[in-house]
Amino acid sequence: MKKFRIVLADDHPVVRAGLFRVLADQDNIIIVGEASSGEHAYQTSSSLKFDVLVMNITISSIGGLEALRRILARDPEAKVLMFSMDENITYATQALTLGAMGYISMSEEHDHLVSAVTTVAKGENFLSTVMAQRIAIESTSGNENIVQRLTSREFEIFRLIVEGKAVEGIAKRLSISRKTVANYQTMLKHKLGVSQPVELVRLAMKHGVIEH
Repeated sequence: MKKFRIVLADDHPVVRAGLFRVLADQDNIIIVGEASSGEHAYQTSSSLKFDVLVMNITISSIGGLEALRRILARDPEAKVLMFSMDENITYATQALTLGAMGYISMSEEHDHLVSAVTTVAKGENFLSTVMAQRIAIESTSGNENIVQRLTSREFEIFRLIVEGKAVEGIAKRLSISRKTVANYQTMLKHKLGVSQPVELVRLAMKHGVIEH
C-alpha cells in the first residue's frame, strides 16, 4: 500500500497533536514533518519530500496565505490542503483562488480530514459539501464580497488590522517595515471604499473574517 507523506503546519501544538493523532492512525498516511509558523512551513516544505502540506490559514508569522503563495511560487506542483477552525468561506475562496488544492473546516468530522488529505494526495481537489454549499449560496445571492478583491498579502494584513493588531505588531509578524504596513492600510481603505478603521472592522464582520 502506498503511504502518503504529510507535513502538518499549525502554530498551536495542541492542534498539531490532534491532527497528528487523526492522520497517523491511518494505514496509508505517514507524518514526515511539522511546522509551527508560516515561515517555518515554507522552509520545511523546501527541505522535505511530501505529498500534502496541511496548513492552518491563520498560522502565525507570514500567515497561511502568504506561505501558500511562496510555496507555490517555488513549486507550482506542491499540493496544499488549507484549513481553518470554522466554516469561513472568505478564507476558503482566498485559499482556493491562490492555488490550494483543498480547503476544510476543523468544525467538520475527523473522517472529512482523512478524506481531504487522501483526495488531495491523489492530485484531486477537495472542498467539503458544507463549504461548497456555502460558497455556492453566496455566489448566487447577488451580494458581492468585496474582500475577495484583495491579494493574499492584502488579505493577511486586512485580517490582522481588523483583529486589532498594532502596526508594529503586524510589521514584526510579517517581517516587513512599519511604513509598508501603513501603506497597505491606506491602500486597503481605498480599495475597499472606506475611510475609517471602524469601517474595515464592519466589513470584516459582514464577510465573516472576524466574529460579531
